[in-house]
Amino acid sequence: MSLTTEKKANIFKTHAGSAKNTGSIEGQIALLTERISHISEHLQVNKKDFSTNRGLMQLVGKRKRLLNYLHKHNLSGYRALIGKLGIRK
Repeated sequence: MSLTTEKKANIFKTHAGSAKNTGSIEGQIALLTERISHISEHLQVNKKDFSTNRGLMQLVGKRKRLLNYLHKHNLSGYRALIGKLGIRK
C-alpha cells in the first residue's frame, strides 16, 4: 500500500509549510520517514523479503544524506525536524 495523494499533501503541509512545496528538504525527509516506517512494518512480518530490505536500506541512505545536508545548512531547522519526527535519538 503506497501513500495517497492526500496523505503526501498533509505531510508536506505540516513539515514544509505548504502542500505544494514538495521540493523542500524538510518535506522530503518527512516523506521518506513515512515510507521507511511503512516498509519496516512490512519487513517485520515478511522477514525473508530481501529485495524490499535492499530498498529500505536505499531509502535510509537517502534520508541520511538529506539530513546531513540540512545539518550543514540549517542547524536549527535540523534540530526541530528530528525532534518532530522522533529520529536520531
